[in-house]
Amino acid sequence: MDHDEARTRILDAAEKLFYERGIQSVGMDELRTAAGVSLKRLYSCFPAKHDLVEAYLRRRDSRWRAALAEYVDAHADEPSARPLAVFDWLGEWFAEDGFRGCAFLNAYGELGATSERVGCVAREHKEALLGYVAGLVRAVPVAEPELLARQLVLLIDGAIAGAALMGEPSAARQARTAAAALMGAAGSVAG
Repeated sequence: MDHDEARTRILDAAEKLFYERGIQSVGMDELRTAAGVSLKRLYSCFPAKHDLVEAYLRRRDSRWRAALAEYVDAHADEPSARPLAVFDWLGEWFAEDGFRGCAFLNAYGELGATSERVGCVAREHKEALLGYVAGLVRAVPVAEPELLARQLVLLIDGAIAGAALMGEPSAARQARTAAAALMGAAGSVAG
């Protein structure tokens, strides 16, 4: 097994275990076993657990945002429908087996006070999400698109938290309704 394959297997195992159970509850030996690599190989790929945690979060960010953008592109042709399609995608994500909320807020809650790197990656993820939503909103004729984008991201984060913590299956739909009301008040309404 080469270095790239080992790295991929380790990241796959980390993503499953960290997201499912939390970062601190998963030891490096358990990760090694789940990835099917030696401890020596694990540490050659990731010299410390914090290196693995950062790589896991960065890869998850890339994959999560790509899946969101792909869904929006496939399901919303009209600019005014695109911001609302985000909430439709959230509803599908919430229904997936193993949904445990926002990996970045989860990681920040576990390690943010002690790991500057985790805090940095979590903030970068949220800033990238805001940038994406702002791009969607700027394509719609609304007053104060930057403000509306920030409001929609708050609804996104609230829906994720509600779905994860309260097991609220309708959180995405409720947030979508609120988003449509905000868009209407700002000058645009989509179906």
